[in-house]
Amino acid sequence: MNSNITNNRQPKINYSYGKQTISDDDIQAVVEILKSDWLTQGPTIKKFENELCSKFGSKYASVCANGTAGLHLIALSLGWNKNDIIITSPITFLASANCAIYAGAKIDFADIDSSSYTIDPNKLEDKIKLYLSQNKKVKAVVAVDYAGHPCDWEALKTLKEKYDFQLVNDFCHALGAEYKNDFQYAVKYADAVNLSFHPVKHITTGEGGAVLTNNEVLDKRIKTLRTHGMTKDESILEKNDGPWYYEMHEVGFNYRITDFQCALGICQLKKLDSFVEKRRNIAKYYDNFFSQDNRFIIPDVSVNAKHAYHLYPLQIKFDELKISKKDFFLKMKEKNILLQVHYIPVHLQPFYKKNFGFNEGDFPVAEKFYEREVSIPIYPSLNESDLNYISETILKILNEMK
Repeated sequence: MNSNITNNRQPKINYSYGKQTISDDDIQAVVEILKSDWLTQGPTIKKFENELCSKFGSKYASVCANGTAGLHLIALSLGWNKNDIIITSPITFLASANCAIYAGAKIDFADIDSSSYTIDPNKLEDKIKLYLSQNKKVKAVVAVDYAGHPCDWEALKTLKEKYDFQLVNDFCHALGAEYKNDFQYAVKYADAVNLSFHPVKHITTGEGGAVLTNNEVLDKRIKTLRTHGMTKDESILEKNDGPWYYEMHEVGFNYRITDFQCALGICQLKKLDSFVEKRRNIAKYYDNFFSQDNRFIIPDVSVNAKHAYHLYPLQIKFDELKISKKDFFLKMKEKNILLQVHYIPVHLQPFYKKNFGFNEGDFPVAEKFYEREVSIPIYPSLNESDLNYISETILKILNEMK
């Protein structure tokens, strides 16, 4: 491996698994809004929504406070209720499952595919059939484009049509991904698509999220629920006292986002393609480096997919090497490399074990993946010297721990 840097050099900076990329034009865009009349509920919000529609091919977009708020709004707007069964992947952030709980529904999981790390359509169908044998019907599936790799959406759509369930794309990792050579695939398969603009994601608004859909009724309900349930839609008002008048027909939330956040989002969105290309180049570097050593499993990419690499989930065979993952993390931290794990399988969280009866061994592929997965730094500002230091340090510490 060519090197511009030796492993004896200790960097003064900390390398985290993800990091935002903010430029002067981003700062200027925010400053302009801060000097304007509208800091929130102004025209920049609609402009950002229009830009998202144009970029991702949706008819409608609703920006909101964060990705979790987006999932909550989707759950409510799709009408999830008590006793509805929602299925998602065990390898995801908590919000992908928690959104069902917010709506009062029941949650279950289908194990992941061992190659893509996304929900396995065959295991999903097995779970749906199991419920049908109990005279129960699955209401919705929240499929996660984990790490930036698209799910098998053709298979999921086939299952949706066969078993009549709602399909949600938790797209937070996958901005910039392609499926079957289509950048705008997400809204073509799912009823609703959820985005996140957290700083470690491809683009950021600080905190923030959005819901994309081609369903006008769904979009209207999301927009109402994100603002306390308030509406001025004259077609549904019970009366109308004047231009100030609004009504609340159901309880909503304050899940709004500010104009200055949206200004940042508009500026960041213009750079999405270049950000993703840099991530892919970093992934290619890691692929070349770690594929030479059978102690590692590099992320596989389906022939139908183009990965967006929100994460680079490197698997290290800690179990076979008889090495402590915890000790490995601590030694990497001493070298200023702050690794992360994505994710602790949701079904193993105490809340889900206690309230839904999940146990270790329920989803073995996900659990084995968790034992081995390490999210190593991947963000656009990393240069070749950084990548060399990170990669060589991983190798050196593993060799020292033999």
